[in-house]
Amino acid sequence: MTEETRSLATLNDEGLEALLQRAFRNTLIVGLLIALALWIGSGWRNAAMMGTGTIISAASLFEWRRLIRLLNAKLDRKQAPKGALAAATFFVLRLIIFAGVIYGSLKCFRGSMAALLFGLGLAVAALVWEALRLLRG
Repeated sequence: MTEETRSLATLNDEGLEALLQRAFRNTLIVGLLIALALWIGSGWRNAAMMGTGTIISAASLFEWRRLIRLLNAKLDRKQAPKGALAAATFFVLRLIIFAGVIYGSLKCFRGSMAALLFGLGLAVAALVWEALRLLRG
């Protein structure tokens, strides 16, 4: 086994929480910077589409953090954290809510779908980036 594999395998609850927090922060920062560049370069409609995708990505990461805290508390046989019912309920409802937000942004902003898709993919990119940083040492 290599050192990188051991560092990934020994990721504890606090390390996972920190990884998700950094991914959340990076998603918001990169999304804001790209939306600003789009606003300057191609107008407010594409910036709004990028912003919508970024907000959905960040909200998904936030929701995953809450759900992981809930599952870790359950696995560790601790008392469920406050808001456990809300976290579980919103996790189920978030797909419907986010689908409505995506539909509304497509109808209202009429910007580039590529900007929206890029914003939606920021959470995945941020998680991959953080995982690679963890593996690197």
